[in-house]
Parts: sequence; C-alpha cells; structure tokens
Amino acid sequence: MSGNSFGERFVVTTAGESHGPANVVIVDGCPPGLPLDEEDLRGDLARRRPGQSRIVSQRLEADEPEILSGVFEGVTTGTPIAVLIRSQDQKSQDYDAIRDKYRPGHADFTYDAKYGRRDHRGGGRASARETVARVAAGAIAKKLIATAFGGSVIGYVVRVGDVVASITEPVTLEAVEQSPVRCPDPEAAARMQALIEEVRKDQDSIGGVAEVVATGVPAGLGEPVFDKLKADLAKALCSIPAVVGVEFGAGFAAAAMRGSQHNDLFVPEGGGVVTADNRHGGTLGGISSGMPIVLRAAVKPTSSLPRAQATVDRDGAPTTIVTTGRHDPCLLPRFVPVAEAMVALVLADHWLRQRAIRG
Repeated sequence: MSGNSFGERFVVTTAGESHGPANVVIVDGCPPGLPLDEEDLRGDLARRRPGQSRIVSQRLEADEPEILSGVFEGVTTGTPIAVLIRSQDQKSQDYDAIRDKYRPGHADFTYDAKYGRRDHRGGGRASARETVARVAAGAIAKKLIATAFGGSVIGYVVRVGDVVASITEPVTLEAVEQSPVRCPDPEAAARMQALIEEVRKDQDSIGGVAEVVATGVPAGLGEPVFDKLKADLAKALCSIPAVVGVEFGAGFAAAAMRGSQHNDLFVPEGGGVVTADNRHGGTLGGISSGMPIVLRAAVKPTSSLPRAQATVDRDGAPTTIVTTGRHDPCLLPRFVPVAEAMVALVLADHWLRQRAIRG
C-alpha cells in the first residue's frame, strides 16, 4: 500500500494536491440504504474551508462537493462513493521563488528524500489542503455512525499558545461555532483570537490543542492487539498534518497519578455498566467501554512564515527563504472539523468490523 488509503471495512482513499485542479476521495464499504446527498457534506466542508474569518488563510475556496458515484435516488448503493472537491483559487506563482529551497518545518526536504522530486506549489500532497477530502469522507462516516448507533463526534479548541480554556460541561456545536477560534469558552476564545491576531501581525504563527469527544459509542469496538481502537484513533489523528502528539482521557497527567487515583470504578446504571469517572477516555484494553471517547491533539505552529528564515537549497547551499502566499497564523480553528472527521472514520470502520464479528 502507498499510504493513501485508510481503514479496513470503511476504506477511504484520497488523492489531490494543494494547487492541483481538485481533491477527490473514494469511500468504499459504506452500507447501502444510507440517505446521502451533497448537503450532508457541505456543513463540515464550510467549517474547514479557508477564507471564513480574518484569523485563517485568505485563500478563497467554495469547497463545493460533487458526489460522482455510489448514491442513487438519494441513498447509498453499497458501491464506492466518489466525491470531488474542485480548487478555484490557486496562486502557484507565489511559490516560484522557493522552487529549489527547503522551507523550515515543512516536508519539502523529506519528499525530495523519498521521491527524488516534489511539488513545490503550496507543499503539494503534504499540504493541509488534502484534508478537504478527509472531511468529505468524515461527513459520510458521521451520518453512518449517527444512524447506526446514535454516535456523535464534536471537537473544539482548548488551548492556543498559553491561553487555556475552561470546559466544565458538555460542549454543543452551537457553543463551538460561536467564535471563529472554535473554542466554547467565550472569555478564552476572545483571548485566543487576540493572540492569533498578534502573531499574524508579527509575521509569526502559534500552536495549540484541540479536544475531540465521541458520545453514544457502544462498548465493544476495537480489535486487540494491534488494531486497538485507541491505536487506530491515534494513527488517524497523527496522520493529520501538524499533529505532534495525542492523548486520551487523563492523558500525560496519568504519569503523576497512583493507580488508586487513576482507576475508574465500575458502577451499575440503567441496567448496564458504566464507570464513575472517565479518566480512561472511553477505551480499556483497546476496546470501547461505552463511556465518551475523549482525546486531545497537540498541533504545532504553522511552518509557513512570511519572515526571512535561514535554510538550504536542493544542492545544500545556505540561503534564506520567505514563504509568501496565504497561510493560517494558527491551524486550530480549521483543524477541528478535520480531527472530527478522522475520529468518525475510525468509529465507522470499527463498527463495521464489530458487526462482522457479532452481527
């Protein structure tokens, strides 16, 4: 496999580059009979698209999806679903000056090392532009898990730089979307937005952390030992450009706890079994416990900067580089729907795998 497909039962294959004519995704394995049309995809694509606020890239893309196959008379047929998202606002000339230079923090050097050539226009396949295809596929997965078992996935920003949100109750989509930062804490969101504006004016960028919560997930999803639900979720998030770390539940804080502090005690509820707390983040032994799946992803600062930086060219000669073009001063606001999509894809895949085992 060349690394462009993801999943075992709900298989997603993407193709496309930053400045190519379009990005495309093929979803193979979606069961027949699921109501689906372009409107089901537009909401999340709009949340991911550039140009939606002052604090993101000003590239103007409509990101209008075109379903080419796999849907007939408003429902899925069980055959592969192909979705095309055309690009309309490429400005490839912005990258002519760096054709033979390596941008610090980018995949320019490593793509050259692997393939012996690279698409310098906006980073080619290494650009976050390719995530538009993931979001389209994720929207299909979201509808499948909502229909199959009432599952839902919601993400939001909990940190930008040194500004940390206070989240004390379940988060709604409406609360997330009230701010262009996609932070449900209004006070923190205002400070995050001010910080992003500050670094943008300073020709710099800033990183942060997003949290994703999946609810309604039944106990029993996951395939130990190598395809644990937690392992596949971590892989899914780490496949997104700029992710540098993933944690579940209590996460790295568990390293400072004792077992008696970290263990979640089982209690009866409504004729079933739950845990009194959720420090385990919804998976035990690589299998979903029925509690909400809670995970966080650390996202690095945007690597493309309009300020001069030292680098080398393809021959190894020292030079300087200024990355022009249109880039996000902070990736977090547009990262949220991408993270949701990847979590939904994993849940759809593992629900189909579990259905094959247990019916």
